[in-house]
Amino acid sequence: MLLLAAASLVAFVLLLYMVSPLISPKPLALPGAHVVVTGGSSGIGKCIAIECYKQGAFITLVARNEDKLLQAKKEIEKHSINDKQVVLCISVDVSQDYSQVENVIKQAQEKLGPVDMLVNCAGMSLSGKFEDLEVSTFERLMSINYLGSVYPSRAVIATMKERRMGRVVFVSSQAGQLGLFGYTAYSSSKFALRGLAEALQMEVKPYNVYVTVAYPPDTDTPGFAKENQTKPLETRLISETTSVCKPEQVAKQIVKDAVQGNFNSSIGSDGYMLSSLTCGMAPVTSIMEGLQQIPRPSRFVVTAVE
Repeated sequence: MLLLAAASLVAFVLLLYMVSPLISPKPLALPGAHVVVTGGSSGIGKCIAIECYKQGAFITLVARNEDKLLQAKKEIEKHSINDKQVVLCISVDVSQDYSQVENVIKQAQEKLGPVDMLVNCAGMSLSGKFEDLEVSTFERLMSINYLGSVYPSRAVIATMKERRMGRVVFVSSQAGQLGLFGYTAYSSSKFALRGLAEALQMEVKPYNVYVTVAYPPDTDTPGFAKENQTKPLETRLISETTSVCKPEQVAKQIVKDAVQGNFNSSIGSDGYMLSSLTCGMAPVTSIMEGLQQIPRPSRFVVTAVE
């Protein structure tokens, strides 16, 4: 029985290897590409912008704070590889008014050309026990973390489909893969991004547009530092079981996966294991993502017990 199972697994892997060129998208060329990064004035968003700029992309930074945008622009410009590159800054709240978001995306495209890759990184985290959180906190996080990604994506997707090329990245969180104590508001808003991404990928794949969902762990950013000031003890203890990642490390992995057109982007071995355990029926664009969805005995055991 075990021999038969092993033979089946080998056959499946070989099959994936054979069909991989048919399902794997052609990598996106970043030199000269127009990359829009929301939440790009600090943290992971800024590091993603820097990583893309290092590879020759033109950048549009979108965030609310003009002063932080201008400071980020100066930092990014230090990494140019040619004198033609441009960093455009636009101040807008991507979670409030779709028409405003649509207008600023049009402005960016008029100046730097069609958007080749959109990185939805605008977001925030607030933690607390369910009964202690104000209802407005749930509304606020869903607005910023979810609608703040829906609006920019809605503004670029039609053009990407017309051009039959593009990348859309949603920066979720490991708290968007499993619910955690203290994150009833945050986890739900990040889980919503996965549902959006899975459905959207089914719609746009025929047009050579690929969606990536990134699940970064705790990362050393200003937002993480602010979140730690109000974390419940239980949430803090859970966070302390893993190390805090550098935003540059997270950014490099996200950009790499987005360029390749991978649906899933995880960080480190812990991130890979978590993605494997929670992959469900997510879209498959590589051999590795296909292998993650191979049924494991533990899944059947859990199902039987339930």
